[in-house]
Amino acid sequence: MNSLKNRPKSPIRINRDNPLFQTIIKAIQDKNGERIVSLDLTNIDEAVSDFFIICEAESSLQIRAIAMNIEQMVLDNCNEKPYHTEYGEEWTLVDFVNIVVHIFKPEERKFYDIENLWMDSGRMEHDAGK
Repeated sequence: MNSLKNRPKSPIRINRDNPLFQTIIKAIQDKNGERIVSLDLTNIDEAVSDFFIICEAESSLQIRAIAMNIEQMVLDNCNEKPYHTEYGEEWTLVDFVNIVVHIFKPEERKFYDIENLWMDSGRMEHDAGK
C-alpha cells in the first residue's frame, strides 16, 4: 500500500458533514461493513489526508463489494472518482485524496492497527444505520 507516499495533498479541507464523507459511510453500511471508524487527521501536519475511514469485512468478496459500492455511490452522489484504488484479498484501499478508506479483514486490521498509529486523531465510530 505505497500509493499514499507520492500522491498530492489537497489544499481544501473537509469535515464529517461533507457529502463525500457521508456517502462513503452510507456505502459501507449498505454492504454490511463492520466496526466503521473515522479518524479526523486535519490537525496532524504529517497526515496525507483529512480522514481515514476504516472498516472490516468477513471475506474477500465482501471487501470488494464494499469498495465497489463506495466507488459507485460516490460517483452517483458526488460525481467524483477515486484518485487510486488498490484491491487486495485482505485489505483494500480506496483513496479520494481528502479521505482514504481502508477495508480490512479483522486479522489484518488488528495487525496493521492504523487506529493506534494515528491515536492523536479525532476518532469516531459509525454504527450501522446511523
